[in-house]
Amino acid sequence: MKLVIAIVQPEKLTDVKQALSEAKVGKMTVSNVIGCGAQGGYTETYRGAVEEVNLLDKVRFEIAVNDDFVKPAVEAIIKGARTGKIGDGKIFVLPMEECIRVRTGETGGDAIG
Repeated sequence: MKLVIAIVQPEKLTDVKQALSEAKVGKMTVSNVIGCGAQGGYTETYRGAVEEVNLLDKVRFEIAVNDDFVKPAVEAIIKGARTGKIGDGKIFVLPMEECIRVRTGETGGDAIG
């Protein structure tokens, strides 16, 4: 079992969800987050004062998958999120020690579904 975490541009949310659905990966948690990477930030002027904005809006996907769904999930995220420009995002794949379905008490891969 693995936990796939992806940080992508907010405008790519629908594209990533659609690509994951096509890859038969339908269970996910999505959060609005802020952060920065190589993209850095930008400056803007507000009431004559220059402000540097270095934390940008992003969307974070967290997807628990069984081992045979890791590659399809990662490929789907790349397909949906890639623009070829800096700031497209990152994908992290972490080992997941345990998963427990609260309603039934199922554990492991059965709990992921």
